[in-house]
Amino acid sequence: MILKLNQITKSYFSGNNPTGRVILDQLDLEVNAGDRIAIVGPSGSGKTTLLNLIGTLDRPDSGKMYFENQDLSGYNDQQLATFRNEKIGFVFQMHHLLPQLTLLENVLLPTLTNKKLQGKDTLKHALHLIARMGLAEVAHQKPSQLSGGECQRTAVARALINHPGLILADEPTGALDHQSAFNLTDLLVELNKEEGVTLIVVTHSMEVAGKMDRIYSLEDGKLVG
Repeated sequence: MILKLNQITKSYFSGNNPTGRVILDQLDLEVNAGDRIAIVGPSGSGKTTLLNLIGTLDRPDSGKMYFENQDLSGYNDQQLATFRNEKIGFVFQMHHLLPQLTLLENVLLPTLTNKKLQGKDTLKHALHLIARMGLAEVAHQKPSQLSGGECQRTAVARALINHPGLILADEPTGALDHQSAFNLTDLLVELNKEEGVTLIVVTHSMEVAGKMDRIYSLEDGKLVG
């Protein structure tokens, strides 16, 4: 098992609602290495909140999260930052590429904080990923010179550069046309099989969700299989 969430609760508080609005309510989830999982649900149901908690970008109010049998609840902020950089790759709806950098430089960006990955082997791996994405011919171009689909494929390569065990994708096809969305979804599935990387996708698209092994709906703060 690569990931386990146990009784995760998260609420948001505001001046109009001092008792808090419960977003996730004693939520449980178990994910095995190599799984492909889709999480669907209406806007505001907490899908992105859940993904942020799994990615340790936020902390739950209560409950435990285990990654490869390690309890993350006791990690400090620096430990969590190191964990994210080494173990998790993120793909968001918008690619978030730096416009002043080339495609290759954007892919290599996450390695700058990890001295173990700053060398010829990492450059070779980056070029391999870029070629796997079908982007070898534009590796030295900047995002403004690329299509939306090409930018999003670059973001996938960037997410894989540190050899993560888990990819978290938040509406990865939301800003793409239908054909580009179809191609990107197939690419994520292929990478899941080839690289053995675990994939969790939050999506509104049942077409995307249908390519996953399991589909969960987030309802009233809990995952329904």
